[in-house]
Amino acid sequence: MKIDFTGKKAIVCGGSRGIGKAIAMGFAACGGDVSICARDPKVLEETRAEIAGHGHKAHAASADLARGDAVRGYVRDAIAALGGVDLLVNNASAFGGSDDDKGWSSSLAIDMMAIVHATQEALPALKQSQGNVVNISSIAALHPAARQPPYGAIKAAVIHYTITQAAMYAKDRVRVNCIAPGSIEFPGGVWDRRKTENPVLYNTTLASIPFGRMGYAEEIANVALFLASPFASWVTGQSIAVAGGQGL
Repeated sequence: MKIDFTGKKAIVCGGSRGIGKAIAMGFAACGGDVSICARDPKVLEETRAEIAGHGHKAHAASADLARGDAVRGYVRDAIAALGGVDLLVNNASAFGGSDDDKGWSSSLAIDMMAIVHATQEALPALKQSQGNVVNISSIAALHPAARQPPYGAIKAAVIHYTITQAAMYAKDRVRVNCIAPGSIEFPGGVWDRRKTENPVLYNTTLASIPFGRMGYAEEIANVALFLASPFASWVTGQSIAVAGGQGL
C-alpha cells in the first residue's frame, strides 16, 4: 500500500518539531506540498528547509496559536501560498498542567480554540477539495489526569469536538478524525526532558507501556497519513489511540 499525495496540500499547525514535524515530513515524502506554523522562527525555518528537501512546495510562518486572529491569519496565508488545502492537521498543545487559571486558559486557547479557529478558516477550501482534518488529542483524554487536569480535560473535549465536526461536515464530504497518542519521545520533547528532569516519572510511565518503550513521532505520523489518504475514505469521526497498549 503506497500513499501518494502528489498535487495535494497540507497545513500543519504546530509543525516545527515532534509529531507535527513528522506528519509534515511524511506528507512531503509522499509528494505533497506543506505549510507549517509554530512560534520559534529559527526552528520553523530549519524544518521548512527539511521539508523543501523533498522537492515540493514548503511554506512556513511564525504564529501564536493562542490568538484566534493569528490562527486565522496563518491559515489564510497558508492556503494562499499552497493554492488550497486538502489536509489540516491541528497538532499544537500548551501541555497545560497546573490546575489554575493559567493552566486552563492556555490549554483552552491552544489545544481547543486553535482547532476551532483553524478549521473554520480552512473549511471553505476543504469543502472545495473534499479534504480532511486530523486533530491530535492524547490518551490523557481517556483516563483520569491528576498530574495535569487541564490537559486531560481539554484533550477529551478535542475527541468530542472531532465527532461533532465529522457529523457537521459529512454532507460536504470533509472527513474529520482524531489521534490520541501515548507517551511519545523525541529530541527536545516533553519525555526527552523528563528523562533527566524527572526520572522517577519517566521510568514509571515507561513501565506502564506494554510494548516496553516510548513511542516515536513517526508512528503517529503514519496513522495521520493513513487517515488523510484515500485508503481511509470511509473513516470519519473516529479517535485512534496510538500508544503501544499504554493505558490498557
